[in-house]
Amino acid sequence: MADQSLPAQGVSTRRSGGFAPPGQPHFRSFNRLGMWTLYMKEVRRFFKVQTQTIWAPAVSTLLFLMIFTLAMGRGDRQILGVNFASFVAPGLIAMGMLNNSFANASFSLLAGKIQGTIVDYLMPPLSEIELLLAMTAAAVTRAICVGLAVYGAMLLWPGVELTIRHPWAIVWFGLNGAFLLALVGLLTSLWAEKFDHNAAVTNFVIMPLSMLSGTFYVISNLAPAFQAVSRVNPIFYIISGFRFGFLGQSDIGDTNVAVLHGAIYLGVLNLVVAGVVYALLKSGWKLKS
Repeated sequence: MADQSLPAQGVSTRRSGGFAPPGQPHFRSFNRLGMWTLYMKEVRRFFKVQTQTIWAPAVSTLLFLMIFTLAMGRGDRQILGVNFASFVAPGLIAMGMLNNSFANASFSLLAGKIQGTIVDYLMPPLSEIELLLAMTAAAVTRAICVGLAVYGAMLLWPGVELTIRHPWAIVWFGLNGAFLLALVGLLTSLWAEKFDHNAAVTNFVIMPLSMLSGTFYVISNLAPAFQAVSRVNPIFYIISGFRFGFLGQSDIGDTNVAVLHGAIYLGVLNLVVAGVVYALLKSGWKLKS
């Protein structure tokens, strides 16, 4: 009889000794180790195929530069006081970063849902904010790698001058732009149920916003109505602000204050989108049945 009472006493002792009830997380503080582990898992995933995830986008971006420079940059064409190649190069670097940040963040959860391995993301003792930070940080890391690869290649391109004039703008708009597209990619992976859904967002949302963001032109050449539409596009502020860091000029506005307003707008937008993604992760939308 004494032996039979031991398990019950053990259970009551464990519950009274500070252990969490079943189903509740045991971590009382920020799980840095778990977040770092997930971050490194995501980074190693794209580094294993770096030819496809880093160097191929760099080559594609250089092809864009070559084609548009040959088609539109002849005759010493000047835009914002520099030749066409120097004008378009920063925008192409930023666009490469954005596209790859979105591609990285939009893959993992979607692949987990399709392959049945989503439990690998949901079962570890990670809170929703830790999961969000690890996934977006990995996507931003890939964006930085692509940006550095493209930047290094463009330094060797004839006629391109990439003198850094405002480092803060390059860092702010580059990192916040990559973070925004990582959040959008994570939101897409939550909503999508198959890779066709992911491709639809890429083709009908991300690509049009990127191509119509002023990467290859200044929006002052557009009709007033289309200028207004461009100023609603957040990627326009990312591209123009990132370009401002190299050229010292931007079509966001005629003064540095206008660029600062664009930087604030981008930061606020990131906070709003991050809040939406966090709320959806918290609710388990399309992740938990």
